[in-house]
Amino acid sequence: MAAPDAAILQQLRALAPEVLGILCRRTKDFAAAEDAVQEALVAAAQQWPVQGLPEHPRAWLVQVAARRLTDEVRMAIARRAREETVVSLVPAEQQVALAVDDGASTDDDSLALLFMCCHPSLSPASAIALTLRAVGGLTTAEIARAFLVPEATMAQRISRAKQAIKDSGVPFERPGPEAFAARLGAVMHVLYLMFSEGYAASSGDAVMRTDLSGEAIRVTRLLHRLVPDEPEVSGLLALLLLTDARRAARTGPAGELVPLDQQDRARWDRQAIGEGVALLDGALPKGRPGPYQLQAAVAALHDEAPAAAQTDWPQILALYQVLRDLSDNPMVDLNHAIATAMVHGPAAGLALLDQLATDARLAGTHRLDAVRAHLLERAGDLPGAMALYRRAASRTASTVERDYLLAHAARLHDGPR
Repeated sequence: MAAPDAAILQQLRALAPEVLGILCRRTKDFAAAEDAVQEALVAAAQQWPVQGLPEHPRAWLVQVAARRLTDEVRMAIARRAREETVVSLVPAEQQVALAVDDGASTDDDSLALLFMCCHPSLSPASAIALTLRAVGGLTTAEIARAFLVPEATMAQRISRAKQAIKDSGVPFERPGPEAFAARLGAVMHVLYLMFSEGYAASSGDAVMRTDLSGEAIRVTRLLHRLVPDEPEVSGLLALLLLTDARRAARTGPAGELVPLDQQDRARWDRQAIGEGVALLDGALPKGRPGPYQLQAAVAALHDEAPAAAQTDWPQILALYQVLRDLSDNPMVDLNHAIATAMVHGPAAGLALLDQLATDARLAGTHRLDAVRAHLLERAGDLPGAMALYRRAASRTASTVERDYLLAHAARLHDGPR
């Protein structure tokens, strides 16, 4: 069996939420639709490299998924009523027509799927996890790492969320104004997490997963077009664009990770930076700066600095201090410690890291060790830095990040003592 190439895998990931949205809209059964779509994606990954791409890939996936649904219903006598519903809603002669429609309905389906997953019957954590699974296509392990929880815990959370969606009977449709406002925060958070996983993959042998980050930007644009005057949505889109603008410079010739302060800024996407700054300039004067606008402001300060040495670290530190007051986020605290070290010296940053050492959300992850190693290196404690770089390398699931950390440790070991 031929292995699917990167182009096919990328196309399947892009089509997955559209197909799931179509099936959800017609069957009204999220859990069954997701299972059927997953089986259709596996079938496509096996058959397309051998048989070639079908004329209408989305129609092909819808048809196969619909057949899987019908087969499942036929095998369960207790669910014969749902079989009739599925067959009537997705008749074979109409499957190609409904899947090869204009882009507007799939855009609506993507947003409707997002908002359905963020239904108020779910806890915020469960809603975000379910959306990352259904829309982002992340594995349970990847979502668990994003939430800093064990994989088994996340699997149970997603399973309970699916059942809650089924039990709630929530319609598959874009919510009204009141429901829209209630779910908007969770929707933005899941788009942010989806982009973050794509921009800095938590596992595997690649620095980035551009399929995920690109999909997050695409859906965030849809959301922004829907509510162009909502400042935090503008801030989120600005943050994603300002961060993604550095993508081309994040890797070296061999695919190795290149840190921000060593990147070739000539390779940054100035058009994306300009768009992000314009969005931010339009949002901030509205007087409601939230976490995404503040993070976008930090990203803009990095992007607009001509060189790393000219970065406005005092302003970045001030922004992180405001962010800490708005959210209880260990990653904000970690970045605040780095900014503190850049302004007041490594000892001040290390003192803040000592306070974070008891945060259970960071325990066992590589992040705290990696930052502490960097600050110890700046403080002149090379043996301590070397040990922590190695420990951080042993704790990350990203091959590229592990190699980067081990290279740092080796450089300190081989350098002048």
